[in-house]
Amino acid sequence: MKQPVWRGTWLLGVVAAFAIGIAGGATTMSCSTSSEAPDKPSKSVTNVPQPDDVIDEQLMIALGQAKNFHHKAKVYMSDGKVTEAIASVRQILSLRFPANAPEADDVRNDARALLARLLVSQNQLDEAMRVVEEGLAAVTRESFFVANLYTVKGEIHYARASAPGSATPANDPKTVEEKRAAIEALDKSIKINEALQKQLEQR
Repeated sequence: MKQPVWRGTWLLGVVAAFAIGIAGGATTMSCSTSSEAPDKPSKSVTNVPQPDDVIDEQLMIALGQAKNFHHKAKVYMSDGKVTEAIASVRQILSLRFPANAPEADDVRNDARALLARLLVSQNQLDEAMRVVEEGLAAVTRESFFVANLYTVKGEIHYARASAPGSATPANDPKTVEEKRAAIEALDKSIKINEALQKQLEQR
């Protein structure tokens, strides 16, 4: 049974939830500290927000918006409105995140993977590949989301090799090359995930 193209993108929600959990934990710790030390002067509500506070709020807003657009895409997909789903996912890529926020890369790469799969479902293979290649060109660190982009790249190469209605024989040089490229991309994804797993085991 074919899985929905958005199945793997639940991790986008995890990224947002994780950030929300951190913020909530920080608030809880702050309240606890105040109750345990009542003699200490409370922080003035008129204090100017610190740069870190502003960045955290910007990040939370961006993550929240990304989650909203992601859920909109899922709703559109449930009604078979792929064009609208594609437009919603593209809006994630235009969101502004605080500079150097690693969460931005994860969210965008996750969105690119979803967008590319949606485009493949519409037989827009060249555009799907462009979306993936743009993401890979901007990679600064390896992550599950980068590995997933390579997985999608492999899927696109395979889709090119087995496009519906194609009369190209299996031993045609172009078909052979696309399948070889698919294997290379999938192997790259496997290697990244294996390396990440080893890093986790060494902690």
